Amino acid sequence: MQGMVFSGRHGVSRAERERAQRFTVDVELETNLTKPGRTDRIEDTVDYRQVHAVAKQIVEGESAHLLETLAHRIAHGVLAIPRVAAVSVRVAKRPTRMLPIDAAAVHITRTRR
Repeated sequence: MQGMVFSGRHGVSRAERERAQRFTVDVELETNLTKPGRTDRIEDTVDYRQVHAVAKQIVEGESAHLLETLAHRIAHGVLAIPRVAAVSVRVAKRPTRMLPIDAAAVHITRTRR
């Protein structure tokens, strides 16, 4: 899933946490697609709506100082979804104090233990 956009109040400075900012989230999953490829049933795969809901809840929820924390929370939530074996999460924002950069971003990968 690429380009999910949410508003959140995250950052090191108080000003960043007081005003909502735009965050872009990309999530890549690893799962076995053999069964859903044969059955064409959503019950046999990962429901992308659940992944979207996790990312939305995290970004629009409790404030964090670091993008790393947001990415970790999203990865942890997505790994709780059945059938997800591994997840890569990229979280980016465009900090106005650092313009003209396109984005500050982190990318992490986590696997189910």
